[in-house]
Amino acid sequence: MPEEEKDKALVVFDYIYHAMRAKPVLEAAGFKVREVAPPVEYRTGCDLAVEVDATDVDAAENVLIEKGVMILDILFMPKGAKLIPVYLTKLIKTVDYGEYVMVRCGNMKITYKKSNGMIVNISGGGCPDIPFLGMKLYGTIIGEGPRPRALGKTVCAYTLEHAYDKALAIYKKDSGKKGK
Repeated sequence: MPEEEKDKALVVFDYIYHAMRAKPVLEAAGFKVREVAPPVEYRTGCDLAVEVDATDVDAAENVLIEKGVMILDILFMPKGAKLIPVYLTKLIKTVDYGEYVMVRCGNMKITYKKSNGMIVNISGGGCPDIPFLGMKLYGTIIGEGPRPRALGKTVCAYTLEHAYDKALAIYKKDSGKKGK
């Protein structure tokens, strides 16, 4: 059955720490997982959930419990359900400013200089670690310096990591075209 025709389940978390751990734990156990923002109608504390096939939900729940990842609830999303999650990949937007590229994921933005990959700006979000992330990332070359997830453990660091990954992919692709 094609992926889009399968019933899905959203595993919802109360704390971002557990939500951020869920995807790698489930992928390591062999599950196909997508990170999503739960539908607005179902948000409680954490605005991050993971989507799994509904047929895998019991096994996925057991793996998460075994690995100490605390689940708030599981929301079943049959095909055609009106509650539609927002996929993180859809939250990523890029803007080309000529000499610079800005990549945004959610509220977090990273801007780098095209010619050398130097990070020139980190902005957005509302988490307390944003100034620290900015201090550590400003002036580094994308792909050579520290990664946002290694520096912070908040939802802002998490979404900045996704923006960083997209920016790095764009930089590698563009600099490869130039023969670098």
